[in-house]
Amino acid sequence: MEISQLIHEYGYLAVAIGSFFEGEAVLLAGSVAAYHGHLALPLVLLLGALFSFLGDQPYFFAGRHYGPAVLSRYPSIATRKGRIDEMLEKHHVLLVLSLRFLYGLRIAGLLALGMSRMSPLRFLVLDFIGALIWATAVTAAGLGLGKLLEEVLAVLDRDAGRMSLLLALLAASSLLIIFSRRRRAVPQRVRND
Repeated sequence: MEISQLIHEYGYLAVAIGSFFEGEAVLLAGSVAAYHGHLALPLVLLLGALFSFLGDQPYFFAGRHYGPAVLSRYPSIATRKGRIDEMLEKHHVLLVLSLRFLYGLRIAGLLALGMSRMSPLRFLVLDFIGALIWATAVTAAGLGLGKLLEEVLAVLDRDAGRMSLLLALLAASSLLIIFSRRRRAVPQRVRND
């Protein structure tokens, strides 16, 4: 099932569940739906922040209570933990606030934070602020995307012939660039052999 269909059928529930499970795409789609009047924007933002925050808690507390066992079972997380620990030493507040923006480090980061000396209350406060920042940024991007889609569709509707010609020219230009780069690359390989 596509994300847009999930939003259409389940609305706020899809936004909540998607945000709980690292759902940037779902929150983005919910924001686009809000831009077009299908959902209420404040509720999309609030659900995105709240459920993103709630989705972090199991990992933090798993790190707090089962950290070494998790690291021994999942060595890939153990390698990322070292990187998180270095960042935690220097910038612990900034790390908690921005962790959900660091691709590939979110779960390992939450486990490492749980294993650190950071108090759970401090983590909860900083993580909620980080969830608000994340939800606001993703929602704003969704609004921008909704506006862009609306403008593109209006231009396509109004100037379909010109847009088709422009797209054809862009495609032809792209193909020429690709073929010319490949042609230049072939003699270099021959000379090196």
